[in-house]
Amino acid sequence: MAGEERESPSLAGDRGEAEQPRGAVFSGAAAEVVQARDVSGGVHFHARPQPPEAPRPRQLPVSTGPFVNRGSELHRLDGLLRPNAGTAPVCVLAGTAGVGKTSLALHWAHRASGHFPDGQLYVNLRGYDPGAPVQPAQALAGFLTALDVPSRAVPADPEAAAGLYRSLLADRQVLVVLDNAASTAQIRPLLPGTPSSLALVTSRSRLSGLAVREGAFRLTLDTLREGEAVALLRTVTSVHRRTDRPESLAELARLCARLPLALRIAAERAAARPHLGIEHLVRDLRDESALWEVLTIGEDEEEEAVRTVFACSYRALPPEAARLFRLLGTHPGPEFGTAAAAAVGGVGSSRAEQLLDTLVGSHLLEQRAPDRYEFHDLLRAYAADRARQDEPPPERAAALHRTLSWYLHTADAAQAVLNPHEPRVALPAPVPGTAPASFAGHTAAHEWYQRERANLLAAVRAAVASGDDRTAWQLPLVLRSIHMLHNPFEEWLTLSGLGLEAARREGDRKAEAELLESLGMAHTQAHRLEEAAEHHTAALRLRRTLGERSNVALSLNDLGLTRLRSRSLREAADWFAEAEALFEELGDAGWAATVRGNLAEVRYEQGELHRAEPALVRTLEEHRRRSARGGEGNTLRLLSAVFRESGREVEALGAAREAVGISRRSQNRMWEAYWLLDQAAAERALGDTESALASLHRSTALHRDLGDRAREARARHATGSLLRSLGRPTEAADLHRQAADVHRANGDRWQLALALAGLAAALRAGPSAADSGGQPPDEAEAHFAEASRLLATFDDARAARESARIEEWR
Repeated sequence: MAGEERESPSLAGDRGEAEQPRGAVFSGAAAEVVQARDVSGGVHFHARPQPPEAPRPRQLPVSTGPFVNRGSELHRLDGLLRPNAGTAPVCVLAGTAGVGKTSLALHWAHRASGHFPDGQLYVNLRGYDPGAPVQPAQALAGFLTALDVPSRAVPADPEAAAGLYRSLLADRQVLVVLDNAASTAQIRPLLPGTPSSLALVTSRSRLSGLAVREGAFRLTLDTLREGEAVALLRTVTSVHRRTDRPESLAELARLCARLPLALRIAAERAAARPHLGIEHLVRDLRDESALWEVLTIGEDEEEEAVRTVFACSYRALPPEAARLFRLLGTHPGPEFGTAAAAAVGGVGSSRAEQLLDTLVGSHLLEQRAPDRYEFHDLLRAYAADRARQDEPPPERAAALHRTLSWYLHTADAAQAVLNPHEPRVALPAPVPGTAPASFAGHTAAHEWYQRERANLLAAVRAAVASGDDRTAWQLPLVLRSIHMLHNPFEEWLTLSGLGLEAARREGDRKAEAELLESLGMAHTQAHRLEEAAEHHTAALRLRRTLGERSNVALSLNDLGLTRLRSRSLREAADWFAEAEALFEELGDAGWAATVRGNLAEVRYEQGELHRAEPALVRTLEEHRRRSARGGEGNTLRLLSAVFRESGREVEALGAAREAVGISRRSQNRMWEAYWLLDQAAAERALGDTESALASLHRSTALHRDLGDRAREARARHATGSLLRSLGRPTEAADLHRQAADVHRANGDRWQLALALAGLAAALRAGPSAADSGGQPPDEAEAHFAEASRLLATFDDARAARESARIEEWR
């Protein structure tokens, strides 16, 4: 829980952003500002990208089993590939459950993949699963990550994420398979924006809105004709059964309602019993069908047929496999691995793997990737129904309890590797019968988290639904330390909100305060500063009531950070001063030093260098005494800025280089990216523009890879300012404009004002509209005027100096 002993983060006081795990590898898209050397050795920056080869995702799952029939449908789909086919870049495969929509879509997608050289994207939207369907924002996050956007760079706003997705697909040839869609609202944000790509959608609904608005091509699948159904049965059984009579196979096909899903399951059962006559299977299905006719009212023929086949195959399973099948119906998420299945069943991992193989072999479970299994949505509903009928309530509850315990403790193990500087949440021992996973390194832990994100959210919701409020708030707190690193904002906010409600129901006020703090952190990192302040204020109020003085001091620091980010500097100073005094009273020298550094940054931003420097020197001594490398480097960064503005450029460069050296020895790209901004400023102050441009280039590229758009924009602005001083105003204007767009979207008035002033100055320095078609002078004046209005909302000395500089430029 927060407030226990830990090394305090120190990236401009940003709790939770300072410690990037060692060994982290980021492979995001290349920075849009690129560096090149000409024959004279000079460094040039271009405002337009020189992109590397674009990523080519290959997300299509493996097709299931042999594919027969559907020749007419495949021919019509092939027509979409012909040049000038006259069809929209959206195709809907519609049809009833079990009719083979996904099988046809995947078979054709693999066959047509060569026509989409830039990749294939796939998502199962789970529109008809018993659980919650996949939200568009979740699917977009997965697609953007596959397109090489770092997870931290995925916009929190769904519309912004959709816009970025469409931009990345523009002019690319990508096939997007949207499987099991429930509604047009679910898939519309996932559609490519240009005709060079194709979206292939499967749904039980006709999705008429797509035909009306997007002009989608629709292909409705009917059940197979009798001859096609018999051909499918023979294809699956031919190796093992060669003497089955056509009329018996036709009867079997009729009992399966000629639905491919039911036919495959029935055929697999027949193939597994080659010495048993097909008539026996037909008789079993007739008997089961009669039973369903008694038990069901008003269900259509196809649903009765599918349930009949399911029941017949389920009853043929060995008892232990049947037990795991129905218990997997209690698993909260849409898919799972062997270790999670073992926890559900309370069996060992090797035994679970054997039982899963049995279920896959019976076509009651699908294996989509190594160690990843999922149900067809109808089978998942059937498994859950069998669990309700065949398992006593205590056994169902125990299975869910084991599952939730496994996810909780495995997430805790991942957190310990991914963000080891954060304290661990005190957890009960794992439930007997579970074996939580452990991780050898950062990569394994990160991959597990990315794979299980949907399941972790489902686990919290299942805990809430089952009344397990303790797990419902513990799991979001465990995940908070991972969310700090990756910024999955909507997921972070949703989980923390569910956890907060659970903690309040349980009456655990300490947990309530922790979750309020988590919500405050999420809002702060998402630049929603007013919401952040509301949650941190509520956490502070509660912690004061509880008498948790150390945690009170943390909340005071958190509130100071929200005010520092919004440049409410007097308020920030008050919060930091109170936090520092309390930490010193408590004898917590580490946190006192961190908060002192935050307060010194406020003094620097206020232009009070004489007050900032001694506080930073004292802070640096304390961080060095405690070997707090992050705190030491960040303090050196701030000292570099103070030295530079005091006219001590050589000292400024020395401090900045020492800070960057710490970041590189620590293999911490986040620190390096940020601290390079001050190194570049010191290099520029000493007249070393080539080194300054190189530092800014690396800072821009790192921030882009890290997904920190705000600091990437600051690097662009600094690059634009330097290019403007070198007589390259057109390139400078482009960079300032890009920075301004980001800061405007974030609501950062201070940085927006600086970027607009830089943009206006670059436009004034550029060619005039009269002699070369450049930007008209009144555009520059408009940007100067807006910058002046924004700066007038601040009352510190630095803001006054910036306003005076604008008047000089105007």
